[in-house]
Amino acid sequence: MLTRLTPVVALVLLSGCSLTKGEQYHNETLAAIQASESNFTTQLESLSLQVSNQNDYIENLEAQLETMDREIQTFKKEIMAEVKIKNEPVVIPAPAPVPVTPSQQIALGEVEKVTIDAIKQSFDARVDTGAATSSLNAVDIEEFERNGKNWVRFHLADGETPMDENNWIEAPIIRYVKIRQSTNEDVERRAVVELWVKLGKIHEKAQFTLADRSQMSHPVLLGREFIRDIAVVDVSKKYIHTEGPKQ
Repeated sequence: MLTRLTPVVALVLLSGCSLTKGEQYHNETLAAIQASESNFTTQLESLSLQVSNQNDYIENLEAQLETMDREIQTFKKEIMAEVKIKNEPVVIPAPAPVPVTPSQQIALGEVEKVTIDAIKQSFDARVDTGAATSSLNAVDIEEFERNGKNWVRFHLADGETPMDENNWIEAPIIRYVKIRQSTNEDVERRAVVELWVKLGKIHEKAQFTLADRSQMSHPVLLGREFIRDIAVVDVSKKYIHTEGPKQ
């Protein structure tokens, strides 16, 4: 009986031993897999950290490049501005005429010679206390824009002086006035300019309405606004302040 049981016991012992070795091998395999996974995870985290650091470094470089680009653009603008200033001719503005206001009122004749500074030419002017504003016999009127403002170009016609490229008068338009013709109901819009004029000792800036005075005897009319507080008019005389025929 004992002899029969011996092989069975041996088989059981061998099976148990085999199971023990298989379980150990299985555990070792799982441990190796876990170790590999842990090592892979560690490497992946390390790579992610490196990529993140590189991204931060790249962003920092891009920010530095943007700053350098702005500084370069600013430097270019400063250089161009300096070059432009150096290349521009030095313009010394002519001193503006100093108005001469007499201490006592000056007597003016009904007609006087006035000089228009813009073209350095003299014209006959009628001094009219009945007119509030002054006016010019302007022809070839052309309006245009300069530096965003409305300007006008014209000739001052006296029927004698040739009108050419040398005596264009250019001035900014101060305002417009509406004139109603006495012969009809039509309303005409006229430009008003400001010019320096000289009459004897009087040197003033005056506003002139640009009008068609071809039917009038004098190309320039000086109104009350020009002579106010500085002159009186003696209608019995002419050319008091010039070498013209005095009366």
